[in-house]
Amino acid sequence: MPLALDTAAQDLLFREAHTANAFTDEPVSDEQVRAIYDLVKYAPTAFNQSPLRIVLVRSPEARERLVGHLAEGNRAKTAAAPLTAILATDHEFHEELPRLFPAFPQAKDAFFSERPVREHAGAFNAALQIGYFIVGVRAAGLAAGPMTGFDAEGLTKEFFPDGDHQVLAVVNLGKPGPEAFHPRSPRLDYDEVVTTV
Repeated sequence: MPLALDTAAQDLLFREAHTANAFTDEPVSDEQVRAIYDLVKYAPTAFNQSPLRIVLVRSPEARERLVGHLAEGNRAKTAAAPLTAILATDHEFHEELPRLFPAFPQAKDAFFSERPVREHAGAFNAALQIGYFIVGVRAAGLAAGPMTGFDAEGLTKEFFPDGDHQVLAVVNLGKPGPEAFHPRSPRLDYDEVVTTV
């Protein structure tokens, strides 16, 4: 097989990975989340942008604030999850570029001085980071339940009231509980998505 990653790791990260809809009550520690972040922060983004910002929802009060902004079908599983992460893009990510991209510190002003450009670049690169985060959750032996069924503007105002962020996804995480997974859905084959020119 032409992949360097062993079969067990391939299965853990991809083939056996499903969106989880139920979790045990085993807690997810700050140390686990830090280990996930400390792994996935090395994954590539354009100009080494790091626009992703994460709010970990632990307290009952914060969970209640969160659940009120979710679609009905996402509320119960989120209320019962041991930990939920709200994932957003920081529209002021460019302020960190002189430190994060020292090969071209001028990128901050040369490419990202205008907010619409930052919003587009930030959303794209934060979405990449969200994908890495989900794979990192799996690498930690946990299950992830990413969701997009929520009031993005409401959640942004609730948890990022400064106006410089935009919520992109909400992810429940923990050990999968009984009947956590729906049956595997079909995937497109290679020849359906790849064209060589």
